[in-house]
Amino acid sequence: MDIKKIGIIGAGTMGGGIAQVAAQSGYEVVLKDISEEYVRAGLAKIKERLVKRVGEGKLEISEKDRILSNIKTTANLEDCRNTDLIIEAVLEKEDIKKQIFKELDILCDEETVFTSNTSSISITRLALVTERPERFAGMHFMNPAYIMRLVEVVQCLRTSRETVSIITAVAEKMGKIPVIVNDFPGFVSNRVLMPMINDAIYCLQEGVASREGIDTIMKLGANHPMGPLELADFIGLDVCLAILEVLHEELGEKYRPCPLLERMVADGKLGKKSGEGFYGYRK
Repeated sequence: MDIKKIGIIGAGTMGGGIAQVAAQSGYEVVLKDISEEYVRAGLAKIKERLVKRVGEGKLEISEKDRILSNIKTTANLEDCRNTDLIIEAVLEKEDIKKQIFKELDILCDEETVFTSNTSSISITRLALVTERPERFAGMHFMNPAYIMRLVEVVQCLRTSRETVSIITAVAEKMGKIPVIVNDFPGFVSNRVLMPMINDAIYCLQEGVASREGIDTIMKLGANHPMGPLELADFIGLDVCLAILEVLHEELGEKYRPCPLLERMVADGKLGKKSGEGFYGYRK
């Protein structure tokens, strides 16, 4: 199957980043969110990044214009009807994702491949609300999607080999390195990463070391490019909490979210996107 047109559901941090990469790679993109305000904001972020690259001499103006011309925005799900591939990247809420896929299953051609960018929710459960579980998989991009090269391709028991081949080919065309994993909670990346971030937050809560100390130890001692608390801010503390809650429910006590993380999210301290997390980001 030749993928030419991709529908991306969600114009936030992940959806906007995926839309940019897809458009750069020559795909037609339909970027959808729940309101015109949200899709305009998502497109504005893409434009801002591309203009910055032009200013740095890393991108020609004509190429910037070509990329943007590949992206059409909409607040109407029906505009995704004629796409070849769907990449869902909305809030990490299972009921919201299921409702979107139920509606898309009716709207889209039976050949359209469905994927979810979920960080931790069962791909199998999402697929089973549709009539196309064999054409359903996970396509888990890392943040920021326009830089990070990994894509976890998550297959269910009923995901066909053809679907996996289609998705891996799309990821490769986007300049990504696809790695095939099976549908288990957190897949590989977050099953390994989130306990580290959670334990780093426990270390801060218990006064084991300062935030800078914890991050410096992991950067210098484990050769990580970014400390776990800074990384949590970059991912979004609400996203980290949502993933840990799924892992805790599915895999047990080992993944119980740290109370400090829960308090920070309740207080609106979500990391870089809100201007404050473990560190401050307001200018």
